[in-house]
Amino acid sequence: MISVGDKLPEATFKTMTADGAKPITAAEIFAGKKVVLFGVPGAFTPTCSNNHLPGYLENRDAILARGVDTIAVVSVNDAHVMGAWARFTGGEDKILYLADGSGDFAKSVGLDNDLSASGMGLRSKRFSMIVEDGKVTALNVETKPGVDTSGAAHILEQL
Repeated sequence: MISVGDKLPEATFKTMTADGAKPITAAEIFAGKKVVLFGVPGAFTPTCSNNHLPGYLENRDAILARGVDTIAVVSVNDAHVMGAWARFTGGEDKILYLADGSGDFAKSVGLDNDLSASGMGLRSKRFSMIVEDGKVTALNVETKPGVDTSGAAHILEQL
């Protein structure tokens, strides 16, 4: 699993734009920037929609005020689902919604989670990280269900 001090690997995500799904690389997101990235097992799932994402939306201004350039959420969902989730949650143009459709990013950083037993297939573990110029400076991975160390309140303490 990726650790504090490691550089993020090259990756390509998809994000929804007014012109449809567009690729966006890790370099475009992280190079020369301070980014808060959090990962969720699934868009529209109860804990992700009701407990995890809302904290980042509610604390967006406070997080950005601490020198963060971008707040991004990633999930092993397709770009259309992530775009719909952005609209549904009111997060469009506030948080960057990244689709890791095949779980390539989650696997490459060791944060993949096989939820096949519950019918969800390959997903991401629930996590948050602070990334400065592509280097992980803080990493929080949940070890039990729910949102604790990966939530916005904890990230604010770390910034």
